[in-house]
Amino acid sequence: MKTGLVLEGGAMRGLFSVGVTDVMMENNIEYDGIIGVSAGAAFGCNYKSKQNGRAIRYNLKYCRDKRYFSLRSLITTGDLFGADFCYHELPEKLDVFDKEAFDSNPTEFYIVCTDVTTGKPVYKRCDTVDYDCLEWVRASASMPLASRIVEVGGYKLLDGGISDSIPLKYFESLGYNKNIVILTQPKGYVKKKNSFMPAVKIALRKYPNIVNAIKNRYIMYNNTTKYIFDKAEKGEILVICPDEPLPIGHTERNPEILKKVYEAGRRKAYNMLDEIKTFTGKAE
Repeated sequence: MKTGLVLEGGAMRGLFSVGVTDVMMENNIEYDGIIGVSAGAAFGCNYKSKQNGRAIRYNLKYCRDKRYFSLRSLITTGDLFGADFCYHELPEKLDVFDKEAFDSNPTEFYIVCTDVTTGKPVYKRCDTVDYDCLEWVRASASMPLASRIVEVGGYKLLDGGISDSIPLKYFESLGYNKNIVILTQPKGYVKKKNSFMPAVKIALRKYPNIVNAIKNRYIMYNNTTKYIFDKAEKGEILVICPDEPLPIGHTERNPEILKKVYEAGRRKAYNMLDEIKTFTGKAE
């Protein structure tokens, strides 16, 4: 049996997942593999490095720092979230990411991105944290219209959520047959058509396949959540999600709101802790 943890994205909604995973780490719950999309990758890598508390700590400290994310950054660099600051200066100098712990942990860590040329998902396993690995994480979290295309590994990439928002099926294809899925939307959430499609068509006019993927993302997403909750009802997977829509935007800069969403994740994890331990085989 291979246990897996699947982490949805959702920008700052991902702090809900951070609250859940911090409680899991505090209770020594380990997985054979972790797969993250967008914020799920950017925050989820701290699970493999066993840095409980790191993601909420740096978000609270730098959420109002214009280098972290700002309109100025978007105008001057093409990235709403500052690429060099978020993915290099911060983890290398300001709140150091424990590369040695990440590299030595046998847990497999996967990142999901979207190939702008094909519109299809690209799955990358990262065993070692180096410059390219951090660029894969950046690519996974690079939202259309708010980020530049990231070139790494011979690909041109954007947000993994465009093509595979919740990659449970991919993990199952790798043999992970005991999975916990953390969502950042409540049960019953239905994604709607993208209202920014006119701007997307202009900005990505050279890449019609990814334009089409963005256009149809709501269909893919809704089909995926149906698959997930059908499996959850059969007891084949365990889903952890908010009880109601999280009161937070993609680019929230209020530390009190960030902390509130994080604490909602912690409460949810505590409420389900016995269930989580039983499901993963960690029951005492």
